[in-house]
Amino acid sequence: MKKLLYIPAILFLAACSQKPTDKKAELADLKKQQATLSSKIAALQAQVGTDSTKGADVSTIIVKPGQFTNYVQIQGKIDAQDNVTAYPQASAVITALYVKAGDHVSKGEILAQLDNSVLKQNVGQAQSQLNLANILYQRQKNLWDQKIGTEVEYLQAQTNLQTAQKQVASLKQQADLYRIVSPINGVVDQMDLKLGQVAAPGSAGIRVINAEVLKVKADVPESYSSSVNQGDSVKVLFPDVNDSLATRVSFAAKVIDPGSRSFGIEIKLPHNKEYRPNMTAVLQIANYSNHNTIAIPVNAIQRSDEGDYVYTNENGYAKRKPITEGKTSNGFTEVKSGLSSGDQLITQGASEIGDGDKVSVLKSGN
Repeated sequence: MKKLLYIPAILFLAACSQKPTDKKAELADLKKQQATLSSKIAALQAQVGTDSTKGADVSTIIVKPGQFTNYVQIQGKIDAQDNVTAYPQASAVITALYVKAGDHVSKGEILAQLDNSVLKQNVGQAQSQLNLANILYQRQKNLWDQKIGTEVEYLQAQTNLQTAQKQVASLKQQADLYRIVSPINGVVDQMDLKLGQVAAPGSAGIRVINAEVLKVKADVPESYSSSVNQGDSVKVLFPDVNDSLATRVSFAAKVIDPGSRSFGIEIKLPHNKEYRPNMTAVLQIANYSNHNTIAIPVNAIQRSDEGDYVYTNENGYAKRKPITEGKTSNGFTEVKSGLSSGDQLITQGASEIGDGDKVSVLKSGN
């Protein structure tokens, strides 16, 4: 038992004698870690110090005067210069149709015939009366030329002839109302009549268009009445056929529509087989132009309660400049005052800086 008691005591004394050695090793290890961390800290501090002197990254453009044009954009549609519907002028059954959709027709050509049988009989009777009146007149005239008979008899025969002539002409004119004729040269675009159908004035007809002569029609808001006029430059876009053209406003109405508070304009179009009536057209009308002014991108302008302003780069530092704006069009704003030709305007990154901040130009344009 005494021998066993000595063994733990010996182990305890051995453990106590090893503790100072372990602390020295731990201290040495910590110092080594401290040196490593100090080196890393110094490197990071150097890097941060370098970045802070670099300044905010921005892009700039050189301000210079040029042409600025403001556009009014509205939507219109293509219409045919000659686009009419020929309606029947009397109520009767349709007895013949001489054309179909797609046919080319000439002005005055008969498109359809309505039943006018009763009128034809009346014309026949009136023509017989006219023939008789003409014979009687010729005989009475021959007698009067020979000084036979009275002047009253001669004048009566002459009056009867004139009356018969007018009656025949009137009946023929009525008979013409039972025919539908084309008022223009063009193409039958729509046929709303059928054989045997009872036609009536204004109910249904035959539409004829001349697709060779087209125009764009649009309604312009009243607020542009002083700035949109006949002769203004206009760019016409046709999104359905991916086409466009530059031309001028050929007509601008002087009267404001009281219902829509707008006025109509028209733009004549050149012949193009891809253009069709009722096709959508987008109009960009130039209602203001200045050939010597400063215009800058809209995204370069900053807003505040005190007014709008921009930043310029002056020797590597941002300088805040209040501006007075004009019109805005196509992503650019006209600057009336606040900028001068040659200023280096900050565009990208302007919202991330303040007056006097150091800046670093990554990209500069003209």
